[in-house]
Amino acid sequence: MKIHEFQAKQLLKQYGVPVPEGQAASTPAEVRDIATQLGRKVVIKGQVHSGGRGKAGAVKLADNPNDAEEIGKALLGKTLFFAQANSDLKINKLLVEEAVNIDKEIYVAITQDRARQRDVLIVSTKGGMDIEEVAHNNPADIAELFIDPLLGLPDYAARQVLFDANYDVAHINKTIPVLKALYAAYVGTDATLAEINPLVITKEGTIIAGDAKWDIDENSMFRHPEFAAYHDTAEEDPIETEAHRRGIQYVRLEGGDIGIIGNGAGLVMTTMDEVKRAGGQPADFLDIGGGAKAEAVTSSLEVVLSDPNVKGVLFNIFGGITRGDEVAKGIIAGVATLDVKVPIVIRLAGTRAAEGAELLKTTNLVPAETMQEAAAKIVELAYAKK
Repeated sequence: MKIHEFQAKQLLKQYGVPVPEGQAASTPAEVRDIATQLGRKVVIKGQVHSGGRGKAGAVKLADNPNDAEEIGKALLGKTLFFAQANSDLKINKLLVEEAVNIDKEIYVAITQDRARQRDVLIVSTKGGMDIEEVAHNNPADIAELFIDPLLGLPDYAARQVLFDANYDVAHINKTIPVLKALYAAYVGTDATLAEINPLVITKEGTIIAGDAKWDIDENSMFRHPEFAAYHDTAEEDPIETEAHRRGIQYVRLEGGDIGIIGNGAGLVMTTMDEVKRAGGQPADFLDIGGGAKAEAVTSSLEVVLSDPNVKGVLFNIFGGITRGDEVAKGIIAGVATLDVKVPIVIRLAGTRAAEGAELLKTTNLVPAETMQEAAAKIVELAYAKK
C-alpha cells in the first residue's frame, strides 16, 4: 500500500526522524491558514502516489500566505501528467510545510533485496534526483548495506555505509541516528520501501527529511489497523480497488488486452508468459486461489471483463483442491449473467477436469488441452478482427 508524503512524514516523526513542520490541506483556505501559522516561506507539494512531482509542476514555493493561497487554487483539483507514473493524476490534497535552507541533498532508502533475502540500505550523495539515473550514469556514487535481521543497524554499520558513499565526514555522527530511526520506522511499520529523497543537510548544519516515499506491505495490515485511514482509493486503479473489495487477487497490467485467470501465482505467471510468447499482451494477473467455488470464478470473470481493453479471456486451471467442475459452473454462470462479447478459452486439468469439460460442451466456450494451445487459441481469436 502506497501512502502520501504527509502520511510518511507523520510516521517518520513518530520514530524520531527530523521532518519539516507542516500540515496537509484540502482547500486553498487551509493552505493559507497553514502558511500563516508557519510564518515563513513555505513549499507546497501536490500529494499523489508518484515521484517526479517537481518536474510535473506539482511543487511550488510561496513567500507569504497570499501567494500560498493562490498556489492552492492553481493546484487543487488540477490533473497533471507524472512521467514516473506514466499517467495523469489529479491533485486532491497538498502538503504545506516550511521551506528548508538546503546545503546538500542525500538519497537514503531501505527496501527488500529478494536475492539476498535481506533488507538493503541504499545511500548516495547524489540526492534530489532519480536514483535510477544515478545508478545508470554513476553507479559508484551508490553505497549499499545488506542489513543482518538479527543485528539490525548498529552504529558501525551505518557509519560504514556513509563512508562507502563518500559522505561528508563532518556530518556522519549526526546522520547515524537518522538512519537508525529510519530503519526502526521501516521495520515497525512493515514497510517494503522507505525512501527519503532528499535527506537534506541544511546550511545551518541540521539533518532533515525533505521528502518521503513509503510503501507498506498489505499482508501486514492486520497488525496495523491504524493504517486503514491512510488508504487513498482515489489514487488506485478502480478495477483493482473493486477486486480487492471482493477479496480477489488481481493486478491490472498497463497496455494488455488478454484477460488471464488461473489458480496459483506460479501458474498464472507462466500463463502470462505463454500468452506473450503467442503474440498477445496480458491484461491482468488474477489468481482465484485454491478451492475456489463457482461464485468466486463468476466474480473473477466479472472483474476481468470490467476492463474495457480486454479482447479475450483465458482460463488456465490445474485442479488440486480446486475442482474443474466448480470452475466450469462458475464460468457458465458468469457467461449467462454477463454480457460477454469477447472469446473465452478454457484449459482444465487435474481434479474433476473431465466433469468440467463435459459441462462446457453445452456452451460456445473454447476448450484447450494444454496451456500452450490455450494461449495460441485466445491470441488468435482475440486478434482475429484486427
